[in-house]
Amino acid sequence: MNLATIRATDVTAPPAWAVLERQLIDLMERAAPVVMDHFYEASSTPYYTDDVDDLYERAYNWGLFYTIGGNDNILNLALNQWNGITRFWDDSYQSRVHNEFTPQIHNEYYSLGISHGAEWHHKGEGNQAFYHLCLADPTISENVRRARQFAALYIGEDPEAPNWDPKHKILRSPIQSSQGPQLKCDLDEVKFWLHGGHPKKHPDRWSRKSMGTRASLYPVVKDLDYAWYDDPQKAEEIVNLFNHVVLNGDIANNLCATALVTNAYLTTGDEKYKNWVLDYVDVWSERADANGGLIPDNVGPTGKTGELREGQFWGGLYGWNHYRGYGNLFHAVNTATECAHLLSRDMDYLALMRNQIKALLDASFRREDGQLMVPTSYGPEGWQYQGDSHNARPTPAPMRMEEIAHLYHGSMSKEDYEIIAMVREGDVENDWNDSPVTGEKGNGEFERARFQYYDGKNPDWPFKALSADYQNVVQAFDKVMNDDRTPEMLIRDNPNIDNPIFTKALTQVTLGAPQTIYNGGLLRATVRYFDNVRQRPGLPRDVAALVDSLGPEHVGIHLVNLNTDQPRNLIVQAGAFCEHEFTSISYADSDSEKRVVEDSQYVTVELPPSTSIRMTLGMRRFVNNPSYIFPWHKDKIPTPFQ
Repeated sequence: MNLATIRATDVTAPPAWAVLERQLIDLMERAAPVVMDHFYEASSTPYYTDDVDDLYERAYNWGLFYTIGGNDNILNLALNQWNGITRFWDDSYQSRVHNEFTPQIHNEYYSLGISHGAEWHHKGEGNQAFYHLCLADPTISENVRRARQFAALYIGEDPEAPNWDPKHKILRSPIQSSQGPQLKCDLDEVKFWLHGGHPKKHPDRWSRKSMGTRASLYPVVKDLDYAWYDDPQKAEEIVNLFNHVVLNGDIANNLCATALVTNAYLTTGDEKYKNWVLDYVDVWSERADANGGLIPDNVGPTGKTGELREGQFWGGLYGWNHYRGYGNLFHAVNTATECAHLLSRDMDYLALMRNQIKALLDASFRREDGQLMVPTSYGPEGWQYQGDSHNARPTPAPMRMEEIAHLYHGSMSKEDYEIIAMVREGDVENDWNDSPVTGEKGNGEFERARFQYYDGKNPDWPFKALSADYQNVVQAFDKVMNDDRTPEMLIRDNPNIDNPIFTKALTQVTLGAPQTIYNGGLLRATVRYFDNVRQRPGLPRDVAALVDSLGPEHVGIHLVNLNTDQPRNLIVQAGAFCEHEFTSISYADSDSEKRVVEDSQYVTVELPPSTSIRMTLGMRRFVNNPSYIFPWHKDKIPTPFQ
């Protein structure tokens, strides 16, 4: 491999952000095995039962942490945790330990054991763990086989799971699994989807919410009395209507499936996966264009918008009428937009997400104090301004940052910069320089401070962002260390397991990108790192990295070796999946400013003890076919068992 090699010559004390970055990595490396030792048995099965996507979520980002720079043990723990859960919750295994245990896995993927765990809002959350394992080590034969197997469920290659209708280009139900689509729900499931609550966790909250908590029958049924299920005849009528109207067709939330199929492409390079993703996104884009740019949330069995709803574009599962508003729908649109853009290298695909954002802004208004407010859902009277609570009266909300941050990362265009600037100007209730101590889930509120940093308005952001996640880890670690329950007590209490790994700040600071979409997106990165000596992904031990400048044609990177005795050698890659290309390298050494012209996806950096270097790399963005391939793999990922 013939790469440009840059050698650092500046011997200096490490900046505060670099010290904290390495401390954060070291702390999480110590915390993860403590969690596994206490909350999991030796087979890596947790002393905890829940919907299986939530179980995967307990270590959803451990593979990503390893990819950024966590030690080898982190990847081993992540692999064991995923395999342990997949084995234990398989429908071939019956447990009598947990009263709430329900098999939810069939052929290593989600079954119809729990219907509310087999739609894309939840599958997307759980799938992140698997995507990150493929990212961390694409040579694991078993996972390459699974990547193909899981994609086959959605592109029409698995006869046991006829989820895909190739004629009408739809997924045949809002709920799909390794056992095929769910085309019928029972009474309890219909109550859950229409009115909310959980049959075991929150029985007292059932039927206290109006129709449309997660799906609606409107306009086929305009008013639905809470007591409909007390009348057997009415209950049968509503259940049949639900199965016909809600389950008989596709929904926009299914666009999250593009990430599962894109993952198979990144693993194998097989064009059929790319073609399916682009075809599926194209057909939804066409439906959005026909609806004035606003994506419909439901289509019927022949792919027509509102086919079973008198032409109405809203009301589908996890659609515009969802009680939490547009968030779940936007996760899917955002994921599909990024996958199509990544695979096609065509910027026009970004319009799908951009048009949804513009629609909300076009319907916005200013509060008396000047705060810009947007509608959060769409219902019988048009745009609605809904709150976060299950039972909240409709209230307006500020514009979420998550989608516009991702859109701008994809385009780096003046148009999308101006969208963020407009939202910032109209946001009087949030401090855009603040880095809140929040969990990994969110609406992208931690992206405001990152945008400010690259806009020259928040110079201390790297340290503040890393500090916030350090606080998160300390709190999670302390909770684990003070839990003295035995395995028997844990099984009895069934406590939630805190995840001590936080990767949002590391993703932002080291990779120069917004946090991965939590409900099933793939990694976004301006650059990525590999240890050139140990031949593994991630920053070498003792090395800290900061992407300190971003633009449409460049990236600035500051690298620091905190080790005072040993040199470090790393490779910087253009993009998460080699999708970008470096065009030049500018840096300073002890003698002068230097510039290297080099069209390459990689650059090698040598860091003698206690040295640091700052580079500006010219970049062409989204110009290469993406792949999980490592720099030393040459032309093909070396999977031992094909």
